[in-house]
Parts: sequence; structure tokens; C-alpha cells
Amino acid sequence: MHNKPETLGDIIKSARSTAGITMEILADKVGITERYLYRIENEGKKPSFDVLYKLIRELAISPDLIFYPEKPYVDSETEEIVRMLYKCDERSMHVIRATIKAVIESQEL
Repeated sequence: MHNKPETLGDIIKSARSTAGITMEILADKVGITERYLYRIENEGKKPSFDVLYKLIRELAISPDLIFYPEKPYVDSETEEIVRMLYKCDERSMHVIRATIKAVIESQEL
């Protein structure tokens, strides 16, 4: 079990860091200013529902982490991979499926 971030800003900052995305890029993808994102991450600014929704989707944050902070938090690699899969298009899913099959078959040898 990992130490879970304490605040919404910490959760967003941690997810952004894990994803390797700069504030500038994330702000652009979500449609807000860098200053606004900075205030969310560092000054406790509460985003609107629409902005929060976009941040959760863009960073593949588990909503449970935000809405059920009392729930034990285990962020396994499998859960992270599943969240990333939701962002893939059909072609990417085909490649991923073929890769997984090849890995499994190579383990059976």
C-alpha cells in the first residue's frame, strides 16, 4: 500500500508527476490556465465539476481516491494499466491485445 496524497491538489500533482506531464501541457489539455492548475495543486483551490472531471479523465485518477478518501488505497500496477487502457483507441487495443498474447505464449515455453 502506498502513502496516499492528503488533498485534492496533492492527488492531482502526484498523478501529473506519475504521468510525466508538465503543468503547461495538462492545463492546455484540460482547457485551463497554468496559474489555475497551480492554484488547484498548491493553494487548495477547488475546481468546478467540469474541470475536476477533465483532470480525473486526463490523468486516469481513480475517483475513489478523491470521493472515498477513507477507503484503503492500493495502487497496483494492474490497476494503473487498466486505467491507461481506457484512454486507448481501437487500433492501440489491438496492438496491446496481441502483445499480451505474445508475452503469455512466451512464458508457456
